[in-house]
Amino acid sequence: MIQAFIFDMDGVIIDSEPLHFAGDIDTMRHLGGEITQEELERFVGMTNPEMWKIIRAERALVQTVDEIIAYQLAGKIKALEESAYEPIDGIPELLEELKRRGIPVGIASSSAKDFILAVLAKFGIASYFSCVVSGEEVDQGKPAPDVYLEAARQLGADPSRCVVLEDSRNGIIAAKTAGMACIGYLNENSGNQDLSAADRIVRSVREVSIDAL
Repeated sequence: MIQAFIFDMDGVIIDSEPLHFAGDIDTMRHLGGEITQEELERFVGMTNPEMWKIIRAERALVQTVDEIIAYQLAGKIKALEESAYEPIDGIPELLEELKRRGIPVGIASSSAKDFILAVLAKFGIASYFSCVVSGEEVDQGKPAPDVYLEAARQLGADPSRCVVLEDSRNGIIAAKTAGMACIGYLNENSGNQDLSAADRIVRSVREVSIDAL
């Protein structure tokens, strides 16, 4: 019997990777440069500070990481609030099933805490989650296991009895390194992601069966 179910957010609860890609491309143009989605795909699942630290060094950007993220995050939250985004198909039903069975639920996302909370507020689903952990709140973001281990700690669950739903290579590595079972969700909008390290791969959230966990 599992003790807790932990969700990644981007590309799992909200199909937001296109929004992130567009926001990052816009941010780079604001900084006077260009970057492609293909170049950004390797960063899916990583935190903003980690991503921009690498890009800043590679592109010799003069702005600080904090300055870059301030512009980027403001634009992304504005785009989210003005959008018609809805939860990924199957997410509301999965959350209801977990609630009905009394299984604690958490979020372990690489996104900034403000963006996570904005998504939950937009969808009206914050009450389902017993903990919300941003990768920016732990020592190391994904693919390190810190964010998942912190979520398990807050949920009072043994990591070996937690199940994770992830859509990125970095996230799956993080979950497996934390000692958790991991379901890989194949979301084509998340770019070219290697999900082979997952215990199971699904093409729809509706394929996730609590009875099979």
